[in-house]
Amino acid sequence: MDRRSSPFDSPSPATVAPQPAGTGLLFLREEEMRLAQDLFFFAYRDLTAAADTILEEFDLGRAHHRALHFIGRRPGISVTELLSVLGITKQSLTRVLAELVSRGLVAQLQGAADRRQRLLSLTADGQSLERRLFEQQRQKMVAAYREAGGVAVEGFRRVMQGVMDAETRRRLEAAEAAPRRQAPDRQASDRQAPKGQGKA
Repeated sequence: MDRRSSPFDSPSPATVAPQPAGTGLLFLREEEMRLAQDLFFFAYRDLTAAADTILEEFDLGRAHHRALHFIGRRPGISVTELLSVLGITKQSLTRVLAELVSRGLVAQLQGAADRRQRLLSLTADGQSLERRLFEQQRQKMVAAYREAGGVAVEGFRRVMQGVMDAETRRRLEAAEAAPRRQAPDRQASDRQAPKGQGKA
């Protein structure tokens, strides 16, 4: 009896011949969709686990990691923007940011045009931690990309973008097209950081 492979079977990548997109549409069958869910789950589990050991050193969790990642990607991002990107409640983000600020990993600066606006950037310690987390996960991504090859990597990106909703895709495309932001002035950030925040 023919049975579809799954992550539990550990098949060899060399035994699966790539096919043009849309061929027979067999990949739309229910079993293929369930296999895709397996792949998403196991890939996410193993990729995030790669950074967990480092996070445990600082008694931080994955929510802190996500915040560090996006603040590092977009220095000067506002709290409102970060809230929208992470898709979590304001109360949850407040707890995460309070922890990162108190540890001296994230700095806050008031907006120049709107003093009520809070702009976020990583301190030197925050940049160092985010780099360690990135390098830990980068090793797994680089190995996977090299094994899959350029065509597969492009297909992977298209699938991931297809899973995202339209607003997330628009935000991602805008961020990729925009020039890289510079971090807010560090001295001004230190002066306006909440009490108890360590300086970079």
